[in-house]
Amino acid sequence: MRDKISACIITFNEQARIRRCLESVKWCDEIIIMDSFSTDNTIEICKEYTEKVYQHEWLGYVGQRNLIREKASCNWVLFMDSDEEVSPGLKQEILTEFEYGTGEYVGYSFPRQVYYIGKWITHGEWYPDVKLRLFKKEYGRTEGQEPHDQVVTNGPVKKLQRPIWHYTHNDIHDHVNTLNKFSSITAQQRFAGETAFLWSDLIFRPFLRFLKGYLLKGGIMDGSHGFIIAVLNSFGAFVKYAKIWELSQRQKSDYKELPDK
Repeated sequence: MRDKISACIITFNEQARIRRCLESVKWCDEIIIMDSFSTDNTIEICKEYTEKVYQHEWLGYVGQRNLIREKASCNWVLFMDSDEEVSPGLKQEILTEFEYGTGEYVGYSFPRQVYYIGKWITHGEWYPDVKLRLFKKEYGRTEGQEPHDQVVTNGPVKKLQRPIWHYTHNDIHDHVNTLNKFSSITAQQRFAGETAFLWSDLIFRPFLRFLKGYLLKGGIMDGSHGFIIAVLNSFGAFVKYAKIWELSQRQKSDYKELPDK
């Protein structure tokens, strides 16, 4: 008998996308939901697939994933975001691995492929975006700095070939909103960690980010989609360092003595 797998999904107001995710993990031995008090029909949809639906205030990606991990009753945990889908190929690859035994491996990684404005992205910074998402519960936990969490395991990991599908942004408006949100989180963390603002970061890093994604990693091969993605990722880098500059300016004004009356 193969080892059992708990599919663990964190949610918040995902009624438009959660069903696709849930359908793709019905083959798992249990499905667990950790919701951050959704105000739409996310909870009702999730309860069609599992009774194990929990709610907790948002602890960040790292905190929320470690929280849901503790709810899993199976030996293996599969982390999924609500805007992701296990491809049929990946499902079969996982089941084949587990049928013949996982041996020494305590985790499995696989690429994540983005569907962006009508096209599957196959180059650039977004592919292959390899993620370690399937692991033995007792050997792995989530670490990292918000909003970039990662699973860390104590043992060997095997890379699978088939992808998780990621329906990351509905449109460019949604993409820009995400860049704004994530750049604020990152800027706050770096500033709290006493990262000094440098003009060289603001001037050069966005341009280098564009070159990396569009030329070095082949984003140019994705045509107009690749160009848009590379430009917006560069813009996200610019906004992040601009916000660090803003925080440094606010700190200076906070400590500036008020002029005499």
